[in-house]
Amino acid sequence: MDTTVRGRDRPDPWSRQEFEDRLRDVATTRYHDRHPFNVRMHEGTLTPAEMRRWITNRFHYQRHIPVKDALILAKFEDPALRRMWLRRIVDHDGVREGEGGIERWLRLGEAAGLDRKLLWSAEDVLPGVRLAVDGYVNFCRLRSPLEAVAASLTELSAPGLMRARIAAFEDHYPWIEAEGLAYFRTRVGQGSRDSAEALDMVERWARTREEQERCVAALTFKCEVLWSLLDAVDGAGERPCNR
Repeated sequence: MDTTVRGRDRPDPWSRQEFEDRLRDVATTRYHDRHPFNVRMHEGTLTPAEMRRWITNRFHYQRHIPVKDALILAKFEDPALRRMWLRRIVDHDGVREGEGGIERWLRLGEAAGLDRKLLWSAEDVLPGVRLAVDGYVNFCRLRSPLEAVAASLTELSAPGLMRARIAAFEDHYPWIEAEGLAYFRTRVGQGSRDSAEALDMVERWARTREEQERCVAALTFKCEVLWSLLDAVDGAGERPCNR
């Protein structure tokens, strides 16, 4: 008769504080604010062509944020959770035409001299950016609700990045009209709210060490998505966006 106590060799879950510390460490040390392209952006050394290439390719990511959030929302059985997560979709899509984060990003593009029709066409989106964005959307489609929510925790570092970006644009890129910075200003508050909600969900849902480790891996993956996106943009050279 097998008298082995199953699960005895499994490590205990981290405390809530240790789990949070590990998540915050990933969000800090692996976040794309450290990428050389972002560093150069904040130092003010990007050329207009480089800035426009980044805006164009980052828009491909932005337009898919409500898509991945809709996939996450569909995994929730609790109506209260769905209502809470629905706000994220509204934040980006708006309630009506001309509102929301996607519209604000289009206005950033226009402020930098890009045509919104070109942005919507995705004609100049780089292959590496397409792969990174598709990978993230499919992650949210196929993984558990816990992992999908954990991947969103890059928002823990987003408010600080938005503040640094606003200052960099104002100081170094005066050729971009100030009205185009509305997206960054809005995301400071939204990112703080969204990350606090998601962090609480993840800390409550991850009850075993295995679940906690999957959350850390999910957040690491998301950081790698954002890093890969910038790798593609940084490596594209001076090919103009609006050919």
